[in-house]
Formats: sequence, C-alpha cells, structure tokens
Amino acid sequence: MDIETKISMVNRRPTEEIITLEELQALFQVTTQPIAYDGFEGSGIPHIATALLKVLKVKDITDVGCKHIFFLADWHSRINNKFGGDMDKIRTACRLFVEVWKSLLNAFQVKLSSVDFVSGTQLYNQEYWSMVLRVAKKISLSRAKRALVIAGRSDFAVQDLATLFYIPMQIADIYHMDIDICQLGMDQRKANILAREISREIRSKKPVCVHHHLLIGLDGPQRMGQEQDVASSKMSKSKPETCIYVNDSPDVIKTKLENAYCPPKNLSNNPVIDICRHIILRGVAGESLQVERPSKWGGPVTFWNIQELEQAYLGGDLHPLDLKNAVSAKLSLMLEPCRRHFQNNNKAKHLLEAVEGYKVTR
Repeated sequence: MDIETKISMVNRRPTEEIITLEELQALFQVTTQPIAYDGFEGSGIPHIATALLKVLKVKDITDVGCKHIFFLADWHSRINNKFGGDMDKIRTACRLFVEVWKSLLNAFQVKLSSVDFVSGTQLYNQEYWSMVLRVAKKISLSRAKRALVIAGRSDFAVQDLATLFYIPMQIADIYHMDIDICQLGMDQRKANILAREISREIRSKKPVCVHHHLLIGLDGPQRMGQEQDVASSKMSKSKPETCIYVNDSPDVIKTKLENAYCPPKNLSNNPVIDICRHIILRGVAGESLQVERPSKWGGPVTFWNIQELEQAYLGGDLHPLDLKNAVSAKLSLMLEPCRRHFQNNNKAKHLLEAVEGYKVTR
C-alpha cells in the first residue's frame, strides 16, 4: 500500500484533523508499524461512540499497518471520580470495554494481533512516575488547568490536588508507551498538543495527532449563550436517553432514534445525520443505507454515500422519520455481534450484569 493511500485511510471520517500531514507522511516513510493509541476511562456500559465509531477507526489505522493500543485509564478514572473512585468497579468496567471491543473487532475483521489492551495498572512503574514528574515540571499550573476540559472539568471545578495530576499523567502515558500517533477525540486535543510542545525538552518523540469527531448526543447540540458547547453536546454514557448502548435491543434503539433531535432539511448539529456521516457512510467501498418507505413517499431507496443522503435530506426528499427508521435498523445490525457475544459468552455476560448494577456518577 502506498503512503498516499495510507494517509487517505487515516484521514477517513470520523477523523477531523491530522497534526501534521507532513509528519504522518514522514512517519510512514521510516516506520513499518507505527504505534497508535486511544485512552478510555472505565465508566458504565460503552455506547456507539466508544464502540462502533472507535472500532471502525481502529480498522482504518490497523489496515495501514499500525499497531493500536486501547489504553484503559483506570487510575485516571479514579482521579475523575468514576464510580465514586471505586477501583474494583472501574477495573470491572474496563474489562467490559475489552469484551465489547473484541466482539466488534472480530465482526469487522480487524486482526487482534494488531491490537493491544493495556491498563494503567499494568503500565505504571518507577520509570513512569519519574516521567510524570519531568512532564509536570515543564507545564505551568494555569496551562494544566486549561487542558483539564478533557477530563470533563472546567477550571473552576478543580477541587482537589489529584485532579491536577491528570494532564501530566496523560502526557507521560504517551511518552512511556512510545506512541507515534495519538488517535483520540477532539476533546483530548489540548493534552496532545502539550505532549507535542514539550517533547523536545523531555527528549521524547513528538507524536502525530489524529483527532476524531465527537459523536453528538441524541438530544442535539447544547449551548452556552450563542456558542455550542462541544464537550457537553457529545454522546454520554451518563445520559441514557441521549446515547445508544452496545447492548440496547433493536426496539430500544428504534425508540431512542424516534425521539432524537432531527430537524427536517437541516444538517447542522443533527445527531442522526452525524451517525450516518461518521459510522454508517464513512466513504468506504460497499457501504450503504437502505431506507424503506411506502411507494406514495417515493418507495425504498438506497444511499451509497453521505453526499447523496445529505442532498436528499436537505432538499426534503428524505423525511426525518424514514431516516431515523433506517438508521435504527442499520445500527441494530451493526451491534448484533456484540449483543450475541453477551448472550453466548458467560464472562462477558457477568461483566455486563455487574456494570449494569453500578451507578454511573459522571
């Protein structure tokens, strides 16, 4: 595979930006298997942004020859008070994440040999904590606070000293795992840019950043004044009505989509269009969305790319309810391997039952 094709696949939706294209090109020229990673806090049952969107992007990354690390940030989860900071519950949720990813990685034919699952507990040693201190010495207190939005907190919400450890630890994760590509959501941008900026002083490699889109919650955009609040608008496990969990039944998915924000002839901040653009019709050969509708409304129609679908929706030729029904049917089909895994695998079933019994604090 030539480098131009590799870059095109890495840049495929849901990717929103690459910092920088030139550095990614140079990386592919000198490295046969770059190491990419994304980090996840153990909290609740995964939804389609954590599961489907992530696995599809990992397929892109591994298909071009990269190794991808799913980093299970158990200690970061404790800092961020997931499950009230209960590490047993956090680690159980992390194990559930792994079962979800494995079921979908297999379904989408991603080689498990190209994927690693690493937890903070496994990773952290004396060398790591030395790196945390070195990183912390290079970051001002105000800069660390500004970056804390990635932990779901704003500056004024920092109420204990442990919260301030989050950013130095995340940057140390990157250096300690010798990461080439930070492949995370746009909400992680500030920490990744910091990792790039201080890499020379730390004498570590400067990572390429491949930031992907944050899937919008089903209730639509949240606003603060006149501006959209990106962090608050993203799909959240702690808001069941705004997200689609991997274990939701087809009927539940259908009901959630029926209630989703989806203004007619409007593509802007439309969560149903968002799912089509970043999960169902990403620009991969063979992708399609079948819309079933009565003949009096145009009859069945198949969309083979997002441009066709958006044009039809914007022009009023595709009704919101018809689109919602098609998307719910497609998502149910895509999630079927995961639901089947929970039914047939006792380990996965018990993990799901345990996490379902936990109260999601944030």
